Amino acid sequence: MNTNLQQQITVLFENWAKETVQSIQLLPQSGSDRQYFRVKGIEKTALAAFNTVKKENKTFVDYTEHFLKKGINVPELYGQNLDQNIYLLQDLGDLTLLQYLEAESKDGLASDSTVRYYKKALAALAFMQVEGIQGLNVAAYHTPVSFNEQAMLWDLNYFKYCFLKTTKVEFDEAALEKDFQIVTKYLGQESPSFFMFRDFQARNIMLHAGEVYFIDYQGGKKGPLQYDVVSLLFQAKANLSNALRQELLEYYIQEVAALTLIDQKKFKDSFYLFVLIRTLQVLGAYGYKGLYEQKEHFIASIPFALKNLSWLLKEVDFPIDLSYLKQVLLRVIEKEATKKLAPIQKAKQLTVQVKSFSYKRGIPKDNSGNGGGFVFDCRFIHNPGRYQPYKKLTGRDQEVIEFFEKESSIHHFVEQVKVIVEEAVENYIERGFANLCINFGCTGGQHRSVFSADCIAQHLQEKYAIKVILHHREQERKNWIN
Repeated sequence: MNTNLQQQITVLFENWAKETVQSIQLLPQSGSDRQYFRVKGIEKTALAAFNTVKKENKTFVDYTEHFLKKGINVPELYGQNLDQNIYLLQDLGDLTLLQYLEAESKDGLASDSTVRYYKKALAALAFMQVEGIQGLNVAAYHTPVSFNEQAMLWDLNYFKYCFLKTTKVEFDEAALEKDFQIVTKYLGQESPSFFMFRDFQARNIMLHAGEVYFIDYQGGKKGPLQYDVVSLLFQAKANLSNALRQELLEYYIQEVAALTLIDQKKFKDSFYLFVLIRTLQVLGAYGYKGLYEQKEHFIASIPFALKNLSWLLKEVDFPIDLSYLKQVLLRVIEKEATKKLAPIQKAKQLTVQVKSFSYKRGIPKDNSGNGGGFVFDCRFIHNPGRYQPYKKLTGRDQEVIEFFEKESSIHHFVEQVKVIVEEAVENYIERGFANLCINFGCTGGQHRSVFSADCIAQHLQEKYAIKVILHHREQERKNWIN
């Protein structure tokens, strides 16, 4: 981080918190170029966002202020300096609905608590769509102002150029364009008078203090009701069962019908066509960010999106004739499944959950069905939490990391752990096992266990083509406030 940015973040935080900054930590980036920093004071914490796209910053800040007035769960806005491209937000922690789903699922099925969170998210979405649009001047931020036929065509062409053409499947441009026009004309009849989040997926839903909070909504504009519901229920990586999707869809319809008059038959007739165009738009994004920019998360998500597409083409009777588009998509699925995606699925077969915890609250349960895994006791390592300067920090803060380097044997410990878990991981991959748990415990689940879990999770992610889920139980429970 450059010195000027650090100074600007410090000023913004200290003006709000009325206490001095103790640490500024850069958080991992996801799909965008925005940077987020966790800023900690003596007692308070916040997130600072830095983004050089000024219009996007202005949109996010104005939308946030509007939604807060409406009583919608979005992060509180603590301060802003848009001339310097930064703003300060409520720290909602690190736990997304997608991470919760992955951690709590058993045998591929979502837990009861996960379903409850999904229903909370859908109820909050219905309110945001119907009430959140009232008084919001979308035209000041977006052109076109609504998700109209032209915007749908842009999405379909995004799929064509960024994904379809990479598959080398031959197709007739004119015939494909004809079906694109047919589907967008049909869906263009839906009322675009509601707030459309645009990227309403479990990755953009935070879980905090037992409630759901929405983030990353600055791309929202006016649009039909179905699109956001589709985005959540058919999110590729979430891989929800068809039965659960149907249950959640019926729940959403019930919630939104209590807020506005809808034609449920017409809603459902269009619903799966929205699934089609959303899935194609997502594949376009995966093609660009994954196949072109080589971002692993997007590459790994392609098989799940194609699985959704395959189910859709086989199980759904569309209300309009899209024969040629369906032919092309079936050829894509067949070609990609045999040439590219099967190896990806095989490489991602093993899921390793790495957790930190406090022995005061017991060893974490293994919900994978294996009923065990590794448990490493870090309490013998020199504890920075015994000293005042480190009591409010965690194993992710630079001051603590420097303490470990100078005052402890933790690096030797981590290297020994690597030897043990690598042998297990390689054995599990070879034998086709699906799950492995690795737990690190210390007194408070704050310093030693957090550092060790981070090191092992990063090491395994970099060395093996596996899925690693990192979960800091105590810190996420406390929203990283110590």
